[in-house]
Amino acid sequence: MLLANPISPDNLLSGSAALLILAIVLFAECGLLVGFFLPGDTLLFAAGIYLSVGDIDTPLAAFLVIAPIAAFLGNIVGYWIGYRAGPVVFDRPNSRLFRPEYVTRAHDFFERFGSWTIVVGRFVPVVRTVATVMAGVGRMRFALYALYSAVGGLLWTDGILLLGHALGKIDFVRRNKGYIDYVVLAVVVIGLLPVLVHLWQGRRRRT
Repeated sequence: MLLANPISPDNLLSGSAALLILAIVLFAECGLLVGFFLPGDTLLFAAGIYLSVGDIDTPLAAFLVIAPIAAFLGNIVGYWIGYRAGPVVFDRPNSRLFRPEYVTRAHDFFERFGSWTIVVGRFVPVVRTVATVMAGVGRMRFALYALYSAVGGLLWTDGILLLGHALGKIDFVRRNKGYIDYVVLAVVVIGLLPVLVHLWQGRRRRT
């Protein structure tokens, strides 16, 4: 376990405000320009496990409702940031918030998946933040964007919560829940491999 990590699941989900903290993290990661470093995937997965083993008193149903709402609202804010100020941010050559590789990664997703990037990108750190702003910069039709955001937010948050909740019922996971950070990292990497391979192949074809 990452003992000194202030944004590890043990630190963020250890009190009665676990749901509130998770909602704030999801909102910030999905909509604010400082959300790149926030552990949304890890917290969702860990919350599912903690709920399963009884370490969190709040009902699972509350998490399944609040988490996608927080992610959706974050995406809406991110869209309007891009709509209003995005071009200025992207045009800055040395922007600390939007490094060229972040923009390139999100752009590759838009080329590959089109509007579905708003759904698929939910499962990819950095992309889920940058893609929302890029949608605003590109003046993506808001109604369509909101629909994809709602679908993506529901699949991402509730999907990972339920996965963690199911795995939390396995005896091995219950005995080793102190290593959740590493388990989540492995799950995320394995889940992203097919998408990353597609993007890598597409980049090779263009070069």
